[in-house]
Amino acid sequence: MTPLEPAGRLSTFKSKGEPDAHGQAALLLAESLIHMLVDVRILSLGQAVEVLQIAAEVKIEVAAAAGESKARMNESLALLEKISNSFECDRV
Repeated sequence: MTPLEPAGRLSTFKSKGEPDAHGQAALLLAESLIHMLVDVRILSLGQAVEVLQIAAEVKIEVAAAAGESKARMNESLALLEKISNSFECDRV
């Protein structure tokens, strides 16, 4: 099952107003892979959401260690939340 709106559309914009192509492709690939794993019942919806929660926790730790700006970290967390929400919608 595909998400309602691919999270990659929200990716960070470069100064020219275009999304980062590498990051956008990687995000869409990862999101699609997780959805496929749920569809073929390798992962449950709960496990998929847990993977995304772990990714968010790791993002916070990595951002802090790297001295990343809070704004950049929050953008990443918002993308992970959007992906997680696409799985939460499937639970209904």
